[in-house]
Amino acid sequence: MAQPPEDPFVVAGSGGVVLGEARTNHEGRRALLLVRGVGNTTELRSLAETMGITIVETVVQSGKDDPRTYFGKGRLEDIADERNSTLAGHPWSGVDLVIIHTNATPRQLVGVSQALGVEVWDRVRLLLALFTAHASSVEARTQVRIAQLQSDRTILRELANQQTTGERAGYGGGGITALQGVLANLNRELTNLRRRQKKHANAQREHRRQRRRSGAVTVGFVGYTNAGKSSLFQHLSGKTVLVEDQLFSTLETTVGRMEKSPRILLADTIGFIDNIPNATLAAFKSTIAEAIDADLTLILLDTSDSLPEIQRKLETTRREVLERQETEPDLLEEQRSPHVVLTKIDKISDQQHQAVVNLIEELGFEGPVAVSSITGEGIDALQQFIRERLFGQPITVHVLPPTHASPDASERIVSAFYEGGMVEEDQRSEDGVMTLKVWMTTSKQAQLVARWKGRIDIK
Repeated sequence: MAQPPEDPFVVAGSGGVVLGEARTNHEGRRALLLVRGVGNTTELRSLAETMGITIVETVVQSGKDDPRTYFGKGRLEDIADERNSTLAGHPWSGVDLVIIHTNATPRQLVGVSQALGVEVWDRVRLLLALFTAHASSVEARTQVRIAQLQSDRTILRELANQQTTGERAGYGGGGITALQGVLANLNRELTNLRRRQKKHANAQREHRRQRRRSGAVTVGFVGYTNAGKSSLFQHLSGKTVLVEDQLFSTLETTVGRMEKSPRILLADTIGFIDNIPNATLAAFKSTIAEAIDADLTLILLDTSDSLPEIQRKLETTRREVLERQETEPDLLEEQRSPHVVLTKIDKISDQQHQAVVNLIEELGFEGPVAVSSITGEGIDALQQFIRERLFGQPITVHVLPPTHASPDASERIVSAFYEGGMVEEDQRSEDGVMTLKVWMTTSKQAQLVARWKGRIDIK
């Protein structure tokens, strides 16, 4: 049986490196996947593939999870012996990582790591490694670091608990005293990072309030990872963002103005995924808030998935949105029902499209809007849908000629409507009356009417 690592600072599940170091490039690594019972490994394999990790073999053991070591002790010994005796050309040659197909407990991670003598990840650690590789902004790196330290702390506590149940090294040795020092440093770093994140979240909240006061409205894109949120954002706003056919290519929020619209801002943010522990997802609360605390929230679904997969992803996304509306009311000023947008419709037939629409309606949503960011199909209809949901129907405005009581030039008033809304039609009559067809919020209308009393007639 493989012996556990001698270095007490190597944390099982945290990347297999000394705490404080960071490995972000896992391209080319070879891994074994351990699966207990029957489970769909497609999603986990996609996550590993996104990072460039090759799963050389899936090892399955029937029965329930062992609370200490996930697999049975004898099976782990067999895996360790075979891995240690591999020669060149063996499928397991070069394997330096083991992935467990579950959200493992700290006890299980430490147990498997000690039994196999190799770096061990569970589903959460795989996600954190992917987040670390994709984090580019200060905001994203802070969020990922918080989530990673929270996970590492649980492992350190398990190691400390195990050491206290047996013989302890003397004071100053490589035992519990050293681990306590590492835990203390980790807690201090977490405190500082959370303070920084709180300042950023407060600043973001204030930015949202200022945008509302200025008359801007926001549309938030939410959905499963790789649902096409960034592609649609780029198509609607014309703003360049990272668009890759990879899971979690977006970790921070990007805000841009929708083209052909009255002050409508679009918020593209991190995607959801099933069964992420709340403690991990909480680190991204401020990022998710930008999309959920919006005037209109759109759930994006990839129609190229199978119907069961679409249903699973929709239910996951709806659960994440609604749970945060219920348990974190500070993110919202008022609760709003999300709407569904179907993406990548260029990849499916009309029959498949109708089947997806039927499924969405059966799950209690209104009829969805369907788009393709590749062909542009449905983009105009989506823009129209967004405007109608946010503003209702456009208003007809008559700007009357100047009077002695209100001498301001009509062009100045018309300019205010162009600035505060979206003008679809602009007609000028010989008697000096200017007629506009405008998309605009009711609050902005009231401001302009109050400013130019007697000069504006809205129908």
